[in-house]
Amino acid sequence: MVCHSRKGKKLTTVHAKGKTLAVIPKSAERGADAAARALETVLASLEDSKAEDIVTIDIAGKSALGDYMIVVSGRSNRHVMAISDHLLTDLKDDGLGTARVEGQEGGDWVLIDTGDIIVHVFRPEIREFYNIEKMWAAPDMDEETRH
Repeated sequence: MVCHSRKGKKLTTVHAKGKTLAVIPKSAERGADAAARALETVLASLEDSKAEDIVTIDIAGKSALGDYMIVVSGRSNRHVMAISDHLLTDLKDDGLGTARVEGQEGGDWVLIDTGDIIVHVFRPEIREFYNIEKMWAAPDMDEETRH
């Protein structure tokens, strides 16, 4: 399925559990430059918010979801929500647009999708349970067989 935004750009959709979710298109700047700029902003914001155990995973070429996935922990529900709020403000202030956010009401796991970067902010026990960075950081099968 393809949708069109107001500016005529195509937006692809993803189907999950009966819902149709619009995927945010990658930023208008040229690919790697835009992603690198956004990555700098995200990492600076996370460090400023005292996010813990920051893991950056390069998913460019592995997934159409974006170029980077970042997984971090907050010490409590309140810290997770504060990290998320601070990041969203920094993204907007740096002209990187409005990111899509899910899970902000609970504070256990907040997902922030900028188009180029997907940020997961977890409480430590929730992060340990899902362990998504292990899944994404697994080496490619091609790389494994070359060694």
